[in-house]
Amino acid sequence: MGLQLSEIERVKTISKEDFLNHYVRKQRPVVIERLTADWPAYEKWKLAYIKAVAGDKTVPLYDDRPVSHKDKFNEAHAEMKMTDYIDLLEREPTNYRIFLYNLMKEVPVLKNDFKWPDIGLKLVKQLPMLFFGGENSKVFMHFDIDYSNILHFHFHGVKRCVIFAPDQTPYMYKIPHALISREDIDFDNPDFDRWPALKQAKGFVTTLNHGEMLYMPEGYWHYMKYVTPGFSMSLRAFPRKIGNLAKAAYNVAIMRHFDTWMRRRKGQAWIDYKNRRAIEDTHRNLGIPIPQN
Repeated sequence: MGLQLSEIERVKTISKEDFLNHYVRKQRPVVIERLTADWPAYEKWKLAYIKAVAGDKTVPLYDDRPVSHKDKFNEAHAEMKMTDYIDLLEREPTNYRIFLYNLMKEVPVLKNDFKWPDIGLKLVKQLPMLFFGGENSKVFMHFDIDYSNILHFHFHGVKRCVIFAPDQTPYMYKIPHALISREDIDFDNPDFDRWPALKQAKGFVTTLNHGEMLYMPEGYWHYMKYVTPGFSMSLRAFPRKIGNLAKAAYNVAIMRHFDTWMRRRKGQAWIDYKNRRAIEDTHRNLGIPIPQN
């Protein structure tokens, strides 16, 4: 038995009014398959093109190692020239990913390849962030610090996306003072004996192909797996709900700084404490026996 996942609804195209009324206001995810069809990026954005225009850039890389008290917030694990990284992606599976990278700032020609979609959301007009990954690389289950509404576009290849609404948080083994669930959960094949709360979670799944866009409403949990090498771009709009704006402000102004301070003060003991609390709090709140070990 696997997770309880429903396929995310798909449309070829959609009007601004229908997108707002049926998805944004109802906070329902959707895949829009042809939103990028008139973008230059639809034809151009392949790994070979990125290598040609940005190959000389040194890029930050992340892997799937567990969070350490020694890591700073979003600190990269390695770096590499983009041309070498793309060669690696095309040669063999790798856990190295590029995460939240503002490549367009360093390679402005990329800005000519996409259009800000007129889709009813007031998008933050900072330069978009890009994400790259190799075959079978994974982005751990998390939600975004700012609770934004996210338009997530995928290019070159196939990406599997598993998402959960915020009301599923009680089942997600959320780490206290963090934006992630337990990193040792395999969301492709969860061990329900170890993580019994996940049996109650109800989420969504889709497979994104080249040029497709996934709308993730504010505060949604998401887990991504690159089925093939590829890359994605996210555009975002601030949360519309006042409560989520307040949570975003707390996360940015207080939570992440408190967590960083505690890592420095307590070291690995702080990480171990939070991992333990994720199980204890989840099971206690759901009336599930807490494992004794």
